[in-house]
Amino acid sequence: MSTATVTITEPAPSCAEPPREGDRVRSVLALARFEARELLLQVPLLLTFALYVGYVALRLMDQDGMDAYPVLNTVDRQTQTEPLLFALALFICSNAAALRSRKSNTVQQFGVLAMEPWRRTLAHLLSVVPYAALTALVVAGEFGREALKPGAIGHGSVGELAVGPLTVLLAGFLGVLSALLLPSSFIPILFSIPFYLLFVLASSAGDAGRWEGWLSPVLFVAQTGGDPVPSDLLGRPAGWHALYVTGLCAVLACVALLRSGGRTRAVKAVTVLALAVTVTGAVGQLPRDTKALDAARRTAADTPQKVQSCVKHGRSTYCSFDEWSGVRSDWAEVVDRVQSAAGGTAAQAGLTVRQRVSIDGGVEVDGALDPSSTQGEVTVGTRWGGNRVPEFAVGAAAVLVGGSEDLTRQELCDDARAVTVMWLVLSTDPTPTATFQDMRLGDSLSGSDQVLAPTEGLSLTGPQTTVIRELLERPRAAMTARVKAHWAQLTSASTTTAQAARLLGVEAPKEAEKCGE
Repeated sequence: MSTATVTITEPAPSCAEPPREGDRVRSVLALARFEARELLLQVPLLLTFALYVGYVALRLMDQDGMDAYPVLNTVDRQTQTEPLLFALALFICSNAAALRSRKSNTVQQFGVLAMEPWRRTLAHLLSVVPYAALTALVVAGEFGREALKPGAIGHGSVGELAVGPLTVLLAGFLGVLSALLLPSSFIPILFSIPFYLLFVLASSAGDAGRWEGWLSPVLFVAQTGGDPVPSDLLGRPAGWHALYVTGLCAVLACVALLRSGGRTRAVKAVTVLALAVTVTGAVGQLPRDTKALDAARRTAADTPQKVQSCVKHGRSTYCSFDEWSGVRSDWAEVVDRVQSAAGGTAAQAGLTVRQRVSIDGGVEVDGALDPSSTQGEVTVGTRWGGNRVPEFAVGAAAVLVGGSEDLTRQELCDDARAVTVMWLVLSTDPTPTATFQDMRLGDSLSGSDQVLAPTEGLSLTGPQTTVIRELLERPRAAMTARVKAHWAQLTSASTTTAQAARLLGVEAPKEAEKCGE
């Protein structure tokens, strides 16, 4: 019996077909999701994110009267430095994640996988994106809560708001890249100190007005204690800066891919584009037409009427920069309230409320406004709410009593006009005693002290304070009638504190007659 030999000429099917591009993309995304979950299990990342969210929540809950009127061009900048600690933790944890295979001695095992090394690097880069997105959600929630307040002033900048999330993304990409260039777990710790010093130096340069400060991804917001200014006077190239940081993120990601062997046409093209975006953003931050900006700031400070709009409420006119147009009605309520307690021609006088800013020493730098010598003109600043309301009332009352804010320049020791001004402010206040205490620098209800105002404050002697406190303890309607009946005497420079007390039916302190000695 013979056996036949059969020869197979067709090639055997391959057991390992090359993966399709769609499968590669799904594999990268699956690995990115896995690495993102692994990052979520890292204690430093969880702790710093909880601290970040907790700090934002506490700051939003612990607010005073002025926080009811947030100036949005300062709120957006506050969101930039808050996630820095979280960004540092992501830098350290993403670096550790990229070094995991090296620490576990599993690098050789990756050689049998179909996924190329640069695609694994891409997955590590993508794994930090959700944390930048989480930061963006916190920033959006923080800014949105402030912007939705009825008293919100002005508008924010998308460029300023983008800096915080972009900084977190940049830190994550830098952690992955540093693991490829310098594969050591000590590198993130060593880098964190120079990075912090770099940010501080950049902030100093930015505060000094030097453009190189904008080359830092994030600028610390200097706490100068100054009042806000209109957005167009800030001179901050926020949009260009956001573009610059976006380009930096893309450059770091592309360098990491190239270092891992991802020298494909697509990666090279994106690298060139990222470099172009970074350079464009950096060049866009260069100062342009600084003379025009300086002139605009000087105009806003010296002749604000040229750049303000006005509206009439009742008898008075209210002029402000456009971003503060929504607060004019609140100013009008205070003026009407104070004027309702005045007598004589002051009760029917038409005032001009003028918003003013100070640029002495720079914008948003703590500075004093000089009292206006214009008759019937009342100064108001760019902050509102809280103690700023009675402070503004002091300015309005001083103009009603003395004709102009120059009254606060005068020596009002043993002068009835100081008592009259404070009566106009406090007699219509819902909590006069508490307000009186809050307005005084010493937070006391006795002795001499300074009462704050938008310009120069009002100095009160101990006897004047005593008389004012006595007036607040009397029936308000009866005292208001007395003030109106004796308005001419109470607004005269020749009337003393003791005489004012007798006119108003309260006991005159003995030391009132000795004030000028």
